[in-house]
Amino acid sequence: MDLSTLYRAVIMDNYKNPKNKGLTKGDKYHFVHLNNPSCGDDMNVEILIEDGVVKDIHHDGHGCSICCSSASVMSETLKGKNVEDAKKLIYEFYELVMGKAPEDEEELGEAIAYMGVKDFPARIKCATLSWKALEKAISEVEENGK
Repeated sequence: MDLSTLYRAVIMDNYKNPKNKGLTKGDKYHFVHLNNPSCGDDMNVEILIEDGVVKDIHHDGHGCSICCSSASVMSETLKGKNVEDAKKLIYEFYELVMGKAPEDEEELGEAIAYMGVKDFPARIKCATLSWKALEKAISEVEENGK
């Protein structure tokens, strides 16, 4: 099995069997909604940050397989990380989908499967939508305390 086949399998598995899908709507969670009007992707993300750590992430939405699977991978990749490490990994993911080799492939985990998105510029927004929602949520929590 070549690498691109493996990456497609990771994407399709996370699309068909998403992790952390479904919102809790808990009082301690911070909620962000973003959409991509150019292709119809629509994503809700909620995050729980305690003591500087991303304790929990949930997502819900609809869109293409790249968008929805990326939300699943994002939630698994960033859950449990301290906020600074999460922000660094978000930035590294953006760099990855734009075609830059990551500093640490292991830290990105399954998110490395999206490296081929660079070849399809219209899909970059699909891959990054949930990551941008989480980045916005972190920023709002840092500004507002919740």
